[in-house]
Amino acid sequence: MQAEHPYTHPPMIRHMVEDTHPIPQEALPPEWGPADVRDGRLGYRRGRLPIELIADRVTADQCHPALGVGCCWELRCRYSLGDRSVTETIGHVSTRTAAADGLLECMHRIQAATTDPSDPIRIWSALEDVSFADVVPTRVSW
Repeated sequence: MQAEHPYTHPPMIRHMVEDTHPIPQEALPPEWGPADVRDGRLGYRRGRLPIELIADRVTADQCHPALGVGCCWELRCRYSLGDRSVTETIGHVSTRTAAADGLLECMHRIQAATTDPSDPIRIWSALEDVSFADVVPTRVSW
C-alpha cells in the first residue's frame, strides 16, 4: 500500500477547503464582505456602495502559450457609472490563493486611497499599480 502524499487531500476534504472563504472576515477592511464565493469564483462587495471585486477562474487563452497554463484567475472591478454597471479587468494570476491575496490588496488600496469610493476614477487609480503574486503574463506583455 502506497502512502498518500502529505500535501494532498482526499476529494471530500479538498472540496470543503475550496468552498471556504479564502479571506477571513477579520482580515477584510471595514464595510467589505463576501458577495459570491464558490468554486471558480471569488466576489467581495463594499457595503452601501456599488463596488465589487471579483476573481473568476477562466481559461488561459490570453496567456503566453509557452507557459502551458490551462486556466488562471482573472481579477476584475465592477462599479456603477450613472445608470450602468462597468466591469474592468485588473489582472490575471495563476492560483486561487494569489487571487484572494490580490483581491484583499485591492480592497485595502480602495479603502486607503479613496475618500469618495463612489468615484470610479479614484477607484481605478487606486488599483493601477497593484502588484500581484503569481501574475500570469499576457501575450501582449511578451
